[in-house]
Amino acid sequence: MAILRFAPSPNGYLHLGHAYCALLNAATAKHLNGRFLLRIEDIDTTRCIPAYHDACLEDLAWLGLSWEEPVRIQSQHWDDYHSALTRLQQMQLVYPCFCTRREIGSVSSQLDPEGAPIYPGTCKHRTAQDIAQRMQRSEPHAWRLDMQKALSLHTGALSYIRFLLPSMEQEQVAATPARWGDVILVRKETPTSYHLSVVVDDALQNVTHVIRGQDLESATDLHVLLMRLLGLDAPLYHHHKLLAYEQGEKLSKSKKSKSLRDMRAEGVSPDEIKKQLGF
Repeated sequence: MAILRFAPSPNGYLHLGHAYCALLNAATAKHLNGRFLLRIEDIDTTRCIPAYHDACLEDLAWLGLSWEEPVRIQSQHWDDYHSALTRLQQMQLVYPCFCTRREIGSVSSQLDPEGAPIYPGTCKHRTAQDIAQRMQRSEPHAWRLDMQKALSLHTGALSYIRFLLPSMEQEQVAATPARWGDVILVRKETPTSYHLSVVVDDALQNVTHVIRGQDLESATDLHVLLMRLLGLDAPLYHHHKLLAYEQGEKLSKSKKSKSLRDMRAEGVSPDEIKKQLGF
């Protein structure tokens, strides 16, 4: 059975972009006679607050969406992400990184798909004694994937399956996770990362079809690699176009895009929003 999910982060109020993604997931699940899940991705405990969590559920219900209970809330499942990290540690595919962003930026000119400096591998070459001493002093550290070693474990090309909408036709897409470099899998300030937790959650929830924005398309290369390393089955992927202003700038919480909450207060109806978004 097809299983789809909408997975917002409660770090602000939902806007039309979120509504489009949620409606598209729900409509596709219905088309496939499948299940529609809601997941709250709140690993950023400094920005994700209960008020935004509650508003998210309220806005989605106002749009007429319903989902299965219980809702998976990431901050209630740290142990699942720690187990995945432990497995990668046992495979010697991750290493602790004590560097600061400023230190990395001062020595690295290459950028990853998100525009961040690619890590030069400084801590990968630290001695075991140095690492042990830093750990004993409880120095803040992240855990990074040793990309070169991870890729060396697999022969042949790495790829995933993309599906098209509305036809549901499938095509194979080459994955190039090396462009992420030694990416962070567990952050200094929280016991996971988006990349690690989304891979673990999709597997634990048996998600078969992932529909999300094009801004996450490059991350799929990395997610497919992590799934392969952890022995998990990869879902099919579809990355939809992002809603944007007339100037071409995408809708986002950081740009203070008008929220569904504001639109509702202005008297806009759910049907008007659905019509505007093509549903």
